[in-house]
Amino acid sequence: MPSKRSFERLSAGALARLLDRLGPDHERAAAAYEALQRTLVKFFDWRGARSPEECADETLDRLARKLDEGKPVDDVKSFALGIARLVLLEHWRRPEARMVPAEEANLEDLAAPEPPEDLPRHVCLERCLKELPREARDLVLQYYVSEGRSKIDNRRRLAVTQGLTDNALRSRVQRVRDRLERCIAKCLDTKSR
Repeated sequence: MPSKRSFERLSAGALARLLDRLGPDHERAAAAYEALQRTLVKFFDWRGARSPEECADETLDRLARKLDEGKPVDDVKSFALGIARLVLLEHWRRPEARMVPAEEANLEDLAAPEPPEDLPRHVCLERCLKELPREARDLVLQYYVSEGRSKIDNRRRLAVTQGLTDNALRSRVQRVRDRLERCIAKCLDTKSR
């Protein structure tokens, strides 16, 4: 069933039209609404939205308003996904949606899960990571978080959050890596003296 927030933002007519389009009776309409909401939450979650539930609610609100305005809609689910794409684009244009801070994502712990055998190199890596600007450090750590299929999905989501193409993201991460490698080499050279 629609959340209380949806009831507060929508007119009764808009909500009624949406529910009418979703099912022939109250129970089926409510079940279809909940299924559509879950689909939208997954859509936003898979694409890395910071607040997938809010984005899904916004999408459903817009869908209900369009139906209330008399917009001809053949397939409600497809139309909702079209609205969701626009909501996602608007979401990424907001500055607060661009990057998840490291403390929220617990990326500090992911930087070094266990000490490597090459302890001096590890110490230098830690030092050089701390010298990077926070955004660059968060970007490179987020880029290397996952493995396998989840790695690909994570990198696509990261590209979207940064407003970049996959290639532009790879280039940006490579520049940060090059900077880290130079810093590590300089650090190791200093330690060996």
